[in-house]
Amino acid sequence: MAEVEKAEEFDLNRQGRIGDRPFWVMIFSIVIRAVHQVGAAVCLASFLLDVMDCPPALYLGIVTISGVALMVTEGMRHRQFYRELSGLSTVVKLILLGAAYHGFLPATATVLAMFLMASISSHMPKVFRHRLFY
Repeated sequence: MAEVEKAEEFDLNRQGRIGDRPFWVMIFSIVIRAVHQVGAAVCLASFLLDVMDCPPALYLGIVTISGVALMVTEGMRHRQFYRELSGLSTVVKLILLGAAYHGFLPATATVLAMFLMASISSHMPKVFRHRLFY
């Protein structure tokens, strides 16, 4: 009996519920993701390069608005987004960003770690990326 419970614990097929979204929403999310990456790249560069004190307001706005739009479009498709690795990594990313912004953690190292985590979690195979945690 314990072996069966262990097998269920590591079942990679425990995926979150998936819903339908219109084709235009999928295309829109691809465009929004590209815009988000450009804004995020400028924000990352502002932390890594000592050229400016903080990210430009325009790019912070782009990252914020496109990030919210991405969460909405992903939420349309993946109904249990915050129970999956991709959603949990988004929450951790926001917590790290807040900690870096408020000076609880070193900004450059934290933002770099956040970007690495986001990149890894968003490019994992979907059986891992959308696996339910609880």
